[in-house]
Amino acid sequence: MNYKYITCDHIINKITWNDTLFLGNYTIDPYQNCEFGCKYCDSTYDPTIYIKTNACELLNKELADLEKGCIIVGSVHDPYQKAEEKQKITRNLLKTIQKHGFSCHILTKSNLVLRDLDILSNISGCMVTISMISTSGNISNIFEEQVPSPKERLKIVEKLSQHGIKTGVAVMPLLPFIVEGQLEQLIKAASKHKAQYILHKHLELKGDQKKFFMDILKESFPSLVEKYEELYQDNYMPNDEYISGIKDILDSLCVKYNIKNMIT
Repeated sequence: MNYKYITCDHIINKITWNDTLFLGNYTIDPYQNCEFGCKYCDSTYDPTIYIKTNACELLNKELADLEKGCIIVGSVHDPYQKAEEKQKITRNLLKTIQKHGFSCHILTKSNLVLRDLDILSNISGCMVTISMISTSGNISNIFEEQVPSPKERLKIVEKLSQHGIKTGVAVMPLLPFIVEGQLEQLIKAASKHKAQYILHKHLELKGDQKKFFMDILKESFPSLVEKYEELYQDNYMPNDEYISGIKDILDSLCVKYNIKNMIT
């Protein structure tokens, strides 16, 4: 993995639509690209991690002129990837967010988020969503071998909740025909570990990402290749019938295990 230190012209972006999934008003990505290399993510292809060295300086200036709101931290690339352990850019951004009285919603897979509990506990309206594709270690090892195991991520959820942080699980991306049979186990485990909500979104396959992912299927799940080709056809997302069916299943499971199916 290569690291490149860069300076940016700006660090925060305004969300121009009604974000009903993450409830954000702004986004920040401390790093460009991601070391975790999850094989369903289009951040996988560039081996260079760009470290935004002036991120905190910029944020301090930009927040002074913005209306208060919720900042999504790690909207595209994980803010707690390996570089953060040394660079501490995310940690310092959170201090700036706290200083200016904004709220935040952190999206991550990493237990490094626990390092910053001292700051998170003092940010009003702070939320953390931990993403998981399955409770199966085998499936996780195929698609996301560089991130903490499913068991470890569930422990992150529980610890954050115990410290009063609003915490949930994102089943993202939901991998068709691979994880449906494990959804109940995942929702049950999330509820047991004190997750307060479940979010989900289907797998999108765009451009080179589609070929890359299909090659993985051919190697690890050859019987699913034809099903994926039929489900996605000439689109980057599954057909509406599949998406609607999965939503119904997850909504029902959330009711069964007494967990919200959205952030409220």
